[in-house]
Amino acid sequence: MGSKDLAALAALLADETRAAFCLALLDGRAWTAGELARHAGVAPSTASEHLGKLVAGGLLTEERQGRHRYVRLADERVAHLVEDLAARSAPDPEPTRSLRAASARSAMARGRTCYDHLAGRLGIVITDAMTDRGLLRQDTGFALTDAGLGWFRAAGIPLPQGGRRPLARACLDWTERRPHLAGVAGAQLCRHALASGWCVRIGSERAVKVTADGERALGDLLDIGAEALR
Repeated sequence: MGSKDLAALAALLADETRAAFCLALLDGRAWTAGELARHAGVAPSTASEHLGKLVAGGLLTEERQGRHRYVRLADERVAHLVEDLAARSAPDPEPTRSLRAASARSAMARGRTCYDHLAGRLGIVITDAMTDRGLLRQDTGFALTDAGLGWFRAAGIPLPQGGRRPLARACLDWTERRPHLAGVAGAQLCRHALASGWCVRIGSERAVKVTADGERALGDLLDIGAEALR
């Protein structure tokens, strides 16, 4: 990548509306142009123009089903870039103007999805527990140990092999300012947690909360106390 390419990429995310779109799409799901327009508070025509630039710039991919145009982040690398920039760009949270906004922010800080893996305090607690139990190493970059690979097998969480995506990688958490587990392992753990009912999505944002079943499972598997998961 040359200086011109880097400048073009930075320009794509320098617009507040486009940045809002990318942050919303960190939930890992596909959104329609209309949904993103309402989320960002802009006209549909304005949203369409911005989405065209993000797709052309390679940050988003799109697909059409009937009259609807769906977009999502292009891949995990884009999600990692957006989350990392969010963590580095706002050291002090903006004041909330309503109880609803404060509640939503608190829920996002407690636990959320970052593209396809768990983030917030929940993501950090799980990452720390895996590290303390010798399942994950953080001293030389994120890497699953042999014990960690065995833990995933014992928990019934498959780890697909052979792709270009790293098995484990660090993702800087924008609320905790510490790295949580991403990569294949983070994605599969998050997928299993949602599919097994350990976690459920709440509200219209990316927030998730741990269920009673999740508290028991994570307590048994990682020796995490219930209070740390709430």
